[in-house]
Amino acid sequence: MMKYNCEKCGMGFKQKSHFTQHNNRKNPCIREEKLQEYIDKAVEKKINEQTNNNTMDNTMNNIMVYNNDISEVNQATRHTFIEVCAGAGGLSSGLMKAGFTPLLLNDNNKDCCETLKKNHVGTNVICSSMEDLKLTEYIEKVDLLTGGIPCQSWSQAGLRKGLDDPRGELMIKFADMIHILKPKIFMIENVKGLITHNNGESIEQIISLLNRDDLYNIEYQLLNSADYSVPQKRERVFIIGLLKDKNLLFQFPQKNEKQILLKDILVNVPVSIGAKYNEEKIKLFKQIPQGGCWIHLPQELQMSYLGNSYYSGGGKRGILYRLSMEKTSLTLLCTPSQKQTERCHPLEERPLTVREYARIQSFGDEYIFTGSLASQYKQIGNAVPVELARQMGVSLINALI
Repeated sequence: MMKYNCEKCGMGFKQKSHFTQHNNRKNPCIREEKLQEYIDKAVEKKINEQTNNNTMDNTMNNIMVYNNDISEVNQATRHTFIEVCAGAGGLSSGLMKAGFTPLLLNDNNKDCCETLKKNHVGTNVICSSMEDLKLTEYIEKVDLLTGGIPCQSWSQAGLRKGLDDPRGELMIKFADMIHILKPKIFMIENVKGLITHNNGESIEQIISLLNRDDLYNIEYQLLNSADYSVPQKRERVFIIGLLKDKNLLFQFPQKNEKQILLKDILVNVPVSIGAKYNEEKIKLFKQIPQGGCWIHLPQELQMSYLGNSYYSGGGKRGILYRLSMEKTSLTLLCTPSQKQTERCHPLEERPLTVREYARIQSFGDEYIFTGSLASQYKQIGNAVPVELARQMGVSLINALI
């Protein structure tokens, strides 16, 4: 009988010295057995759920199970949309899955545009500033105008200057596009901080700006992607404007009863490029359990790693954070391995790979990202989760029919 067992790879040792040597080895321990255990448990769980209520798909080729019921949508109707600040295409992909047809996708980032072109073949992709778009041919021909207006100026992690920031001026440009195109619906996706910025005055100011012609009924709601079959806690505000003379009725999608966990999707992930940790960080993460962070280290290591920030107060729980197979992911950010943005793999001492990032954002494995490693992480980290976008798309189309 083994007295000492490695929690990460499952190996057993009779002697403590061998166990200590295993934990202190230079290269990460092999975890095939432990990973297989999680896979087996995930498969068993899904088989049982399918047997009980026939609601889960037990296909291991696509263990990400999302609600694809769009029976209420009239598939024969061609609903169109234009998206600005489209990024890597998370929002557009979800809208297209829901039944929308893109008329134009726009972004000013070259890598994002190449990603859009590779995945939305034949779609009109214009790589330029919003200000340079010529839209007169689309006047009153667009069902949905949408965009993830750059959020840095509103972010809780940023300076929160809002409309005073040059990037905040893009909201004014979007209002101009509404004024010109008069779409049946417009939708803006933005960060949670927009709601509380300037004690709530900013979002009311934006709504007044967007509705300067008094043509729209506008509502907004904060959604957490984890409530909509995305294995990630990611809170975003969606602003919806409905053209008054169309008498449209919109309802935000209902929350799903069950959450998708990391053990459901970090299975058979295609091999891809990814960032790496240095030896010092690998040694630290070996001491941190799933769902844990820097607070699980001995105090001397906490003080050494955090430096002066150790005394600054606050939780700082994102530092040296290891994800858990039994939970959803924390919000994926644009860099996976910096001190404040670490999202360590649940079972291995390494950052998530690009394809693991994409899985958590509910992109399909066939979705191609272009550019450097840093660019791909940034594109995925900035994206609207595809499945959340799809469920929003279904609600939008239901409002149009």
